[in-house]
Amino acid sequence: MAILNKEAAKALMQKVLSFSKADECEVNLRGSDGGNIRYARNAISTAGDISTLTLSVTSSFGKRSGTATINEFTDDALKRVVQRAEELAKLAPENPEYMPLNGPADFKDAPTFIEATAKITPDDRAEAVAKSINVAKEAKLEAAGFIENNTSFDAIMNSKGLFAYDTDTNVVFTITTRNAAGTGSGFAARGFNDVRKLDTDAATRIAAMKANSSADAKAIEPGKYTVILEPVAATYMLENMFRGLDARSADEGRSFMSKPGGGNRIGEQLMDEKVTIYSDPYHPDLPASTWNRDGLPVNKTTWIDKGMVKNLAYSRFWAQKKGVQAVSMPTNIIMEGGSASLEELIKSTEKGILVSRLWYIRMVDQQTLLLTGLTRDGTFYIENGKIKHPIKNLRFNESPVIMLNNVEALGKTERSISIESYRSYLIPPMKIRDFTFTSLSDAV
Repeated sequence: MAILNKEAAKALMQKVLSFSKADECEVNLRGSDGGNIRYARNAISTAGDISTLTLSVTSSFGKRSGTATINEFTDDALKRVVQRAEELAKLAPENPEYMPLNGPADFKDAPTFIEATAKITPDDRAEAVAKSINVAKEAKLEAAGFIENNTSFDAIMNSKGLFAYDTDTNVVFTITTRNAAGTGSGFAARGFNDVRKLDTDAATRIAAMKANSSADAKAIEPGKYTVILEPVAATYMLENMFRGLDARSADEGRSFMSKPGGGNRIGEQLMDEKVTIYSDPYHPDLPASTWNRDGLPVNKTTWIDKGMVKNLAYSRFWAQKKGVQAVSMPTNIIMEGGSASLEELIKSTEKGILVSRLWYIRMVDQQTLLLTGLTRDGTFYIENGKIKHPIKNLRFNESPVIMLNNVEALGKTERSISIESYRSYLIPPMKIRDFTFTSLSDAV
């Protein structure tokens, strides 16, 4: 029952709404089916399947709202959850930012469901893991990894006549390889809607190459260096910036998008002209939901255009307060790249550092978006256009905003996944000047 089709989901939610006595009522229904395998030291450690189906009801009387959630679906259970939401609403204080529910709207279907991914079996997962482990064994390395696939749906309906429904599939694979001495480490991560694009053999070979190449790393002095960030490293830096594409936090002085003296930076040249960032739920390589939780459509939106801040997201409440049109937060992020390959970026670098991955990233200053973190899983010194030797990991202190002002070149955009959020992005490799490293790290 975890995956309901559009008609079944609509019928169930209509039944729930029929029990409502509130001024306004909204029903959210979500379900997912999936499975996973976790492995370490070249052997599977755990495996399982997960199936969930959850319904939540938000009832409102005037500006008072209450929400109750349930995973039972008998008529009695559905009546109880509606009653509980209404009881909570009557006890709640008024919300001064309450916005009336939206009425009916037409939403295009999201191109996020792939039949092949929905049909993944435990045997398919085991075969994908076996390929990865075999590569690690051939390279005399130990592998630890995770593969997970998920098929889900998300639906919303309210008492004003709004109804929206999405289905989605995804598969995520991560792999870390290490040598027996513990002196070399490599990593790769992949995430797709379409499992047919996943090649665990190829991904593990990249991780294995990084592990064997990063052994016996040498120390270098911290300081400012030209760096080449592989897409996964760039993604970890930029993800914190993407969360700041919100007009309210900017207008209230809580964001790197805040303008000194008040207001936001829309219309300002904030980054290098090479930088263009947009969202498009219909992008074939990164499809995403076409509607948001407010019942608003999600359209293609340019956020940064050739370095200039073009748009910020406005919730319905903040848009009304500011007298502008509401703009949905992005459901995906694409950064335009150039035509160079990673190898060509390396070849064009006289002296610099190749960064495979960043991790343990923490916020230092919200206003400037200053971050700190560490390199890992393969960091290499570049000299005269060639990788000269591996280097010990380094701690960095850098802002992605400053970083995107120091862009020298961008490579070809590719799909990359953040393991912290399990979100995928389309991000290019980047050549950045004056990237700040503050200290060495003995971690591998």
